[in-house]
Amino acid sequence: MPMDLMVEASPRRIFANAHTYHINSISVNSDYETYLSADDLRINLWHLEITDRSFNIVDIKPANMEELTEVITAAECHPHQCNVFVYSSSKGTIRLCDMRAAALCDRHSKFFEEPEDPSSRSFFSEIISSISDVKFSHSGRYMMTRDYLSVKVWDLNMENRPVETYQVHEYLRSKLCSLYENDCIFDKFECCWNGSDSAIMTGSYNNFFRMFDRNTRRDITLEASRENSKPRAILKPRKVCTGGKRKKDEISVDSLDFNKKILHTAWHPKENVIAVAATNNLYIFQDKMN
Repeated sequence: MPMDLMVEASPRRIFANAHTYHINSISVNSDYETYLSADDLRINLWHLEITDRSFNIVDIKPANMEELTEVITAAECHPHQCNVFVYSSSKGTIRLCDMRAAALCDRHSKFFEEPEDPSSRSFFSEIISSISDVKFSHSGRYMMTRDYLSVKVWDLNMENRPVETYQVHEYLRSKLCSLYENDCIFDKFECCWNGSDSAIMTGSYNNFFRMFDRNTRRDITLEASRENSKPRAILKPRKVCTGGKRKKDEISVDSLDFNKKILHTAWHPKENVIAVAATNNLYIFQDKMN
C-alpha cells in the first residue's frame, strides 16, 4: 500500500506574550543569538535562549489610536551587521535603524522613500504603495521592497530613490477598482534574491511568478500548476494580453484567476532551486539540466 509521508513539527521553545497584534515578520540576526519579531506597531528583540522576555526596540503606537497614520508591514536584520535592521511601512517608506545608537530605535539612521509623481496620484495610490516585504541582498549592499505592482531595489547609500524598479503586473493598474472591491489589493506578496543577488523573484496572480535578471534586464513570467508538476517538465514562459487581438499562447487579463495567487517564494542560497507556494501546493523547480 502506498503511504503518504507525514511530517509533524513540535515546538522546541515558545516565545509568548510580547505582541498585541498579528506578527508579520521574524528575522534571525547574524550573531545567531538574537532575532526580531514585528507586528503592526512594535518590533521586539529576543535572545534565542530566553523565552519569557524581550526588548522593545521600535514602538510607533500613538498615545491616541485615532492619530495612527501608518503601520509596520515587514522587518529584517542585516545579513552581516548585527546592530542594523530595517522595517517598512504601509506608507511606502523604509527605515534603517542602528541598535548601537539607542536602546529604543525611535529615530532612524536612514529613511528611504521614493518621491511620488503627482500626475499619477489616484484614490488607490497610498494602498498600492504600501510595502508588503523587504529583503536585504546577501551582500548587504542593497535591499529589495515589494509593493502591490512592483519590486524596487535600493542602494543602502542612496535614500531618495530606488536604483532599480521592476514592474510585476502593470496590466492590473486598470483593474484596481475591482481588485479593491474583492480585497485583492490588500494581498501581501513576498520577494526574494537568488544566491548571487543577480536575479530576483516574486509572485503574481493566476499562479504566475516573475523572475527578473538584474544584469540583462530580461524578465520572465512562469506558471506553477498541476499540469507543470510532472517530473522534468519544462516551464514555458507565459504572456498576459491587455487588449486587442490575443495570440495563441497569451492569456487575457480579463481571464486571470485572482483566487490563485503566489504570495510566498524562496530561492536556494547557493543553487538554482526555487520553491513556490500556490494555494495549498508547494512547487519546487530547478534550473534546466543538460
